[in-house]
Amino acid sequence: MASRPELEDQKSTGSTEKHKEDQLSDNSETEEKALSMAPAHSTVALVETGCEGEDDPWDLPELQDGAAAWSDLDTMGKVLRVVTSTGKGLLLLGLLYMFICSLDILSSAFQLVGGKAAGDIFTEGSVLSNPLAGLVIGVLVTLLVQSSSTSSSIVVSMVSSGLLQVQMAVPVIMGTNIGTSVTNTLVAMTQAGDRNKFRRAFAGATVHDFFNWLSVLVLLPLEVASGYMYELTKLLVDSFNIQSGEKTPELLHVITDPLTKAIIELDKSVISGIAIGDPAARNKSLILKWCKTFTNVTLRNETVPGPENCTSPALCWCSPDLCYTLHNISETYNIQTCNHVFVNVDLSDLTIGLILLALSLLVLCSCLILIVKLLNSMLKGQVAVVIKKILNTDFPFPFGWVTGYIAMLVGAGMTFIVQSSSVFTAAINPLIGIGVISIERAYPLSLGANIGTTTTAILAAMAAPGDTLAKALQIALIHFVFNVSGIILWYPIPFTRIPIRLAKALGNITAEYRWFAGVYIISCFFLLPLFVFGLSMAGWKVLVGVGVPIVALLIIIIIVNVLQARLPSCLPAVLHSWDFLPLWAHSLEPWDRAVAVVAAKCCCCCKGCRTGQEEEEEEEEEEEEKKGGGHFLEMYDNPAVTNGVDWEKKMEDKEDVLKATQL
Repeated sequence: MASRPELEDQKSTGSTEKHKEDQLSDNSETEEKALSMAPAHSTVALVETGCEGEDDPWDLPELQDGAAAWSDLDTMGKVLRVVTSTGKGLLLLGLLYMFICSLDILSSAFQLVGGKAAGDIFTEGSVLSNPLAGLVIGVLVTLLVQSSSTSSSIVVSMVSSGLLQVQMAVPVIMGTNIGTSVTNTLVAMTQAGDRNKFRRAFAGATVHDFFNWLSVLVLLPLEVASGYMYELTKLLVDSFNIQSGEKTPELLHVITDPLTKAIIELDKSVISGIAIGDPAARNKSLILKWCKTFTNVTLRNETVPGPENCTSPALCWCSPDLCYTLHNISETYNIQTCNHVFVNVDLSDLTIGLILLALSLLVLCSCLILIVKLLNSMLKGQVAVVIKKILNTDFPFPFGWVTGYIAMLVGAGMTFIVQSSSVFTAAINPLIGIGVISIERAYPLSLGANIGTTTTAILAAMAAPGDTLAKALQIALIHFVFNVSGIILWYPIPFTRIPIRLAKALGNITAEYRWFAGVYIISCFFLLPLFVFGLSMAGWKVLVGVGVPIVALLIIIIIVNVLQARLPSCLPAVLHSWDFLPLWAHSLEPWDRAVAVVAAKCCCCCKGCRTGQEEEEEEEEEEEEKKGGGHFLEMYDNPAVTNGVDWEKKMEDKEDVLKATQL
């Protein structure tokens, strides 16, 4: 029979067998009690327990710095630290450069794929007389060309040619404001790998969407009823004797054009020509072949059928049979071809557009992923503290309200520099995701970006020719007045900052059910505009007959939700919750299970295809394991407690004690 094991600190002399058995039994009970009480000794468990239920997922995370302090480094370590930081900074600038260039190429790709279709959409002048149809056309065209500047220039061309009145162009301008925000939302999708980062990034992107949609919901009916934007901008244009100026300075394009123009150059006059009904433009390629041309204007003597066809009575000579007049004849000579990659490629515009679309999306996503990782490694310790304090701290009382408006000025200034609101809002989205910029600060920055892109459009309009200057400037001012009116509605009073609350609610949903982000993008930017456009094409009767009941139902649902949260006593018992409806009608759980089944069939071998429900189940299993057998090790997670103790030996002794007790 094997001898009974003894504890390390047990004395072997002066003890009887009974005394040994009693001592072993007492030690066994002590060990079991220690095991059951282990979690109470864990400092991590105490911290987690104290904060559990108090953590706000929208709080900015603390970016911990694991590197040694500067004072603790030797000379070589300091040199290495400086070289590494400089290299990371240069790499970050390079990635930002590639990111901005990929956005430019992405816009060109969308124009190649859908530019002519966008021009065809604008040719339906009778459809544009419907404000809702004009709004939807502005959204869809901006989605197709991925540039609100291009959409606005098409509108200016149509107004200048007399195909579109300024009043009819107002809803189209509102639509371009909505369509340009989809780029930022698509960029946020690249951070879907981390739940909390995706929550913040998607909310930071959609706060711009909600601002645009809510502004349209209020201001479009107001404009249709009163026409205040048209009247105000007409008054401003008529009040100032504005002369045509120089071309708008291209600040960022000076840096990005060498790369983007080496890849592709487009003839943007083709889309405008299709929109104004030029038959020659329909057969032209969007790819620019001749970058340098010369136009020669000569005065020629031509034969015309009669005096009514003469240029003027002074320049008309008629004989009994024929009439002669003088005409200015313009001849364009091609001097130098472009140097981009696709100048002599024998492929259609659609094929080249699809190739560029795939490549630009690949570069865009790669740059964003690398930018996020690089920012995570750079923004640590004191650097992160300083940046967060600068970006997110308000001025002291009573000037705290000024901070948001300064953020708007910063957003407007940065957008003016990069000359694209999409580029600026997409560039700050990774900072929102990693927690450097809060949603509350990202909101005024996005509003400032809206203002910045309109100031660029105003300067571009002031460089227009004299015959189109007034109308081009009025359209740019309408865009400016629309954004300022939206800011007045949804920013000055904290209670009215509804876009922030809606964006956070959507961020929580998409963090739990990440597939819902795709549903949101497809629904809000494609299905809903196409549905409204279809109803508008069917006529006012169909639009009112179908749209009014849907809008009334949505209003009722919103009112009931507010009453359920604040005054449930005002509602009948059955409406205290939505449980009387089928589960799929008021919860995303059944839809999540359906998505899980589809995902399991489509990509069962891909680890990244796991749904949020599966990840939550795995997290729950890990928690249960920790609460079970892992408590003994969790008890001593503090290095100060475990120092100098061989716990593997202790575990072996514990097992021996238990065996001896059983014997």
